[in-house]
Amino acid sequence: MTTTTATTTTGRTTRRATGRTAAMPLSGHLREAKKRLSRAALAFLVAAVVAYLLSDSVLDILRAPVTEIAETRNASINYDSITGAFDLKLKIALYGGIALSSPVWLHQLLAYVAPGLTGREKKYTFGFLAGVLPLFAAGAAVGVLIFPRMVELLTGFASSEDSTLLQASSYFDFVLKLVLASGVAFTLPVFLVVLNIMGILPARTIAHSWRVAVIGIVIFSALVTPAADLMSMFLLVVPMVLLYLMALGIAWIHDRRKDRRLAAELKGVI
Repeated sequence: MTTTTATTTTGRTTRRATGRTAAMPLSGHLREAKKRLSRAALAFLVAAVVAYLLSDSVLDILRAPVTEIAETRNASINYDSITGAFDLKLKIALYGGIALSSPVWLHQLLAYVAPGLTGREKKYTFGFLAGVLPLFAAGAAVGVLIFPRMVELLTGFASSEDSTLLQASSYFDFVLKLVLASGVAFTLPVFLVVLNIMGILPARTIAHSWRVAVIGIVIFSALVTPAADLMSMFLLVVPMVLLYLMALGIAWIHDRRKDRRLAAELKGVI
């Protein structure tokens, strides 16, 4: 089997692609895509079944704060249709399947795209994912930790003589949005670093904007969490501020290295 090498130079960037990626016909790309999609779909189906089997445990976690509230006043999770309970379990299976199978479908996506990337592009892609995925997971975990306090606080505005009847699907959507918002918020520092590496956002600008960033973090935390629940806000604000400072540190180191390289190049020219 013969492998050809194609070299294309633009400015200072050199790309080398093997014959597998450079000369692969459209039918080959389609077969590769079909194989990757099939594996990802199979992983999702298996993960969705597992998530469905775990749906009762998930519902127990969602039900826990409502059960605690019910000790002092009438509160319960309700279904508005005959199929409501089954529909909710299917929703848990869907989102759970996506989450549990994410390592597989992410791997399949990268395996399909990676052969067409240069070494530099692979480095940045894997570095980006290595930063985003753990931070998103950490943020989602914080969202899971704070949601019981939010439920307790928000339902506390009702009088003890009133009944708190939570529609199951809406309640699940509320918790899901909170967890996702918390996860996304924790990944924002990675995008700051990406913009810095691209030369769009210097470390000096990030440093000068720290007051605006802190105010934005506090406002976001206040919108996501009840204003009266200072502990929930604290659990969001402190990690996000620390992550912002970490992004600033990485950007500062990157800019210093970049300045040193430029100075060395200028010195060599002179």
